[in-house]
Amino acid sequence: METITTDVLVVGAGPAGLTASALLARAGVPALTVTKYDTANSPRAHITNQRTVEVFRDLGIEDRVMARALPHHLMGKQVFATAFAGRELSRMMTWGTGHDRIGEYRAASPTEMCNAPQHVLEPILLDRARELGADVRLHHEVVAIRQDDEAVTARVRRRNTGEHLEVVARYAIGCDGAKGIVAAEGGFDLEGEAGFGNAVTVWIEADLTRYTRHRSGALFVVCAPGSDDVVSIWTCIEPWNEWSTIFVRHGMGPQDLSEEAVLPRVRAAIGDDAVEVRIKHISPWEFNHVVASHYRRGRLFVAGDAAHRHPPANGLGSNTSVQDAYNLAWKLALVVQGRAGESLLDTYDAERQPVGRQVVDRANRSVGEMAAWLGPLGLRGGQTVAEAEAELAATFGPDGEDRRAQLLHGLDVMNAQFNAHGVELGQRYESSAVVADGTPAPTPQRDPELHHQPSTHPGSPLPHVWLGLGTQDVSTLDLCDYGRFTLVTGADGAAWTEAATAVSERFGVEVRPFSVALGQEHNDVYGHWTARREVTDRGCVLIRPDRFVAWRSHDRPDDPTAALAAAMGQVLHRRTDSTTEPREHREHRPPDRSELHLGSRPPGVRP
Repeated sequence: METITTDVLVVGAGPAGLTASALLARAGVPALTVTKYDTANSPRAHITNQRTVEVFRDLGIEDRVMARALPHHLMGKQVFATAFAGRELSRMMTWGTGHDRIGEYRAASPTEMCNAPQHVLEPILLDRARELGADVRLHHEVVAIRQDDEAVTARVRRRNTGEHLEVVARYAIGCDGAKGIVAAEGGFDLEGEAGFGNAVTVWIEADLTRYTRHRSGALFVVCAPGSDDVVSIWTCIEPWNEWSTIFVRHGMGPQDLSEEAVLPRVRAAIGDDAVEVRIKHISPWEFNHVVASHYRRGRLFVAGDAAHRHPPANGLGSNTSVQDAYNLAWKLALVVQGRAGESLLDTYDAERQPVGRQVVDRANRSVGEMAAWLGPLGLRGGQTVAEAEAELAATFGPDGEDRRAQLLHGLDVMNAQFNAHGVELGQRYESSAVVADGTPAPTPQRDPELHHQPSTHPGSPLPHVWLGLGTQDVSTLDLCDYGRFTLVTGADGAAWTEAATAVSERFGVEVRPFSVALGQEHNDVYGHWTARREVTDRGCVLIRPDRFVAWRSHDRPDDPTAALAAAMGQVLHRRTDSTTEPREHREHRPPDRSELHLGSRPPGVRP
């Protein structure tokens, strides 16, 4: 049996696995990615938020994704109606396209969110990973996996031949979904409730241009009177003739999943029998409220749906998966290259598990909050068409003022699902890869789920502002590179530039300095960085490869090199008095979340 030895085994090639594969390949880390299937065979996840598009920008595929996706300006008008051809019940502006939100979204990122279905996105990620040198093998199924003190060993079956091979790796990332083998055989504990509701997604070709082009949105919500579905949610895949539609029904059996059973429901939601319909794919799935209690066990990690499972509300699933990989890959690269202590990998769990929990809770809460809008309509399962129409007449008739006020309030409640900019962009990390500066975390000035509040407080994502560079406009995010740390200082920052050079040599990890201020090469021509940096011209902001603030100094200390070295030493989990710190491995146990574990770290692994 063939044996392959590598540094990292990535199991699964969805958004998390392919992002990890691309990033590891670009970092020069020997890695093998195996996946049981091909790329996605249906749209699945689709809402792609700005933080994820920033990752794609870093990978050099932003333009490719945007060329295939439904663009932001077509995503906004979310219609609620009895059918596409029926009565419009209400409408709301979503995904930051409303006049009251669009400036906030544009100011927060150099990117725009988009609607990029998974069957479109995954081939782009796969192509990019292979361009960067990734070894990605489709139709290769991991049938067993175990770990010991020295390595992870996986048995892999080639599905097209039935042959087996063995993969021996230093680490493995389980990106293999809700039923993945890594979490199951790796002993990852899951918290929450699984399978408490049933739904089916139907991929449809139907030309609905006449009903949608003038009120374009990423989603169209149908409440068909007298239907047992009560609500179906239609996602625009290709304007305006391709759709992915969710029907929710409890207790569904196989008989509910046939084309014969689904087609009448589709036609009722369209409301125009003259429209030709072709069903391309039917996919059953379950509602889950599940998160792994830890994302690391020894040499094994979980990411994506293997770590967090929730309904599609808020469009957070694939976004969180991509961002899991973006957090982990640079840490793995530094550890396997011997440039960081092995305990840096603990911070993946410390930083991403709370995000997973927040996302799972938020998505499930959003599903329940739809009742605030649905209730005033009086629609419910088991009604006849006549009963449902009577309820609608009561809502929209001359005596329905109170109901209409409640319905409009319901739209406000659903803002936390469809305009949750703070949830999408406002994630902050607390771990031993973030160096506190002695200041409290910023107090939210507005609802932190609806609004993103930029800050350079350690653990925050680097704020975006536009700078002038010669004849070009560049984002502060574009100063960063996934292969190094970035140090941003002001016009009086020459001492920090010297410190960055010295610290880079000491640790063997590049710290690239930039002077950003009005009149500098990276010209703060609008003054927006000066307004947001929260440090003086003599201070600095240290940014990790994943564009999160690792540390900052509000002013220049007596010894900038010593201060920067101390910060880098903590982030890298290395002593400041050595250039390398290879150590023997000992068994890893999940960290106690009640402790910061800054002083008691497991030793590193010898490369």
